[in-house]
Amino acid sequence: MAKFEIKSEVAGTVLSIEVKVGDSVAEEAEIALVEAMKMEIPVTTAKAGIITTIAVEAGAVIAEGDVVAVAEIS
Repeated sequence: MAKFEIKSEVAGTVLSIEVKVGDSVAEEAEIALVEAMKMEIPVTTAKAGIITTIAVEAGAVIAEGDVVAVAEIS
């Protein structure tokens, strides 16, 4: 099965992780919430799949383009 990375489009602090390993997610599902410039920005997936890896944890400071999670096309 093909794996794909779910990346943050903004730099900021991870407020929460909305999924866990093994969860099935739909296209455009919210994976995490990032605070950037006092705004809460969701990290979403472009494809449906199953989460195989969570690459960050709540409280982590991330850069634009950092991998938040990895999923496998279901």
